[in-house]
Amino acid sequence: MNQGGNGLQQLLKQAQKMQKKMMESQAELANKTVEATSGGGMVKVVMNGNQELISLKIEKDVVNPDDVEMLEDLITAAIQEVQQKVKELVESEMAGFAGNVKIPGLNL
Repeated sequence: MNQGGNGLQQLLKQAQKMQKKMMESQAELANKTVEATSGGGMVKVVMNGNQELISLKIEKDVVNPDDVEMLEDLITAAIQEVQQKVKELVESEMAGFAGNVKIPGLNL
C-alpha cells in the first residue's frame, strides 16, 4: 500500500510541476507576437499568443469606398492567417507537456 501512495505522491508532484510550467508558458505566449498580411502587405494584422489583436494596419491605397467588400475580404484573410499562426505557436509551445507526463506503472 505504501508503494502505491508514493506513486500517487510522485504523480501529484509531476502534475503540479506540469501545471506550473503550463502557466509559465501561457504567460510567455502573451508576450509573443505573430503577424500576417494579405493583399501583398496592404493589410497587416498582429496578434499575441493569447489570440489578442495587437494591431491592424491598412495601407491607404487599398481603401476604396466603391469596393468595401475587397477590403473586408483582405482583413478577414489576414485575421484568419494570423489566427492559424497563433494556433501553431501555441501547439508547438504546449507539445512537450503531454510527452513529459510519466504515470508510474503505465508504459506508453
